[in-house]
Amino acid sequence: MATSFWAGKAAKYSIPVLVFLSLAASGASATEPRQARDELKAFPEAPAGQQRHVIFLPKRSDEDARRVGVIVGRTELVDCNRHTFGSQLEKRTVDGWGYDYYVVTGVGAVASTRMACPDNTKKKTFVRSSDDPLLRYNSRLPLVVFAPVDVEIRYRIWRAGRERMTD
Repeated sequence: MATSFWAGKAAKYSIPVLVFLSLAASGASATEPRQARDELKAFPEAPAGQQRHVIFLPKRSDEDARRVGVIVGRTELVDCNRHTFGSQLEKRTVDGWGYDYYVVTGVGAVASTRMACPDNTKKKTFVRSSDDPLLRYNSRLPLVVFAPVDVEIRYRIWRAGRERMTD
């Protein structure tokens, strides 16, 4: 008699529970990409020769104490010297929306120190631009950066320490 009691309860609640779980799972997975696509509709598409890089930042309670360090670079075949190149990260605004996005401009040739490399070997490595801007952390909008197709965009999240008194 006890088994028929539990069997009846399981049959009664199993279908609603399964329907709820499937809706919850499908809703969570479908919302993220749709929301991301909706947020990006305001931003322009990448022009020819450029690539659009999008960074979605997680929501944090202390966003005012954080910054996003954008690292512009390229993979180059280099020797033992230190290498860099020039570029600028220009801030632009989407007309009619007021959303900011960034464009990498002024990408120059790679410059290096002039030390003698004893073994003359070369290796592929990520060469950073000399411009390392810190941008405001904002999880409500994606961080959109347009860059030439041969340029990589990386980033770091910086967090401020506690405030201190001066001497």
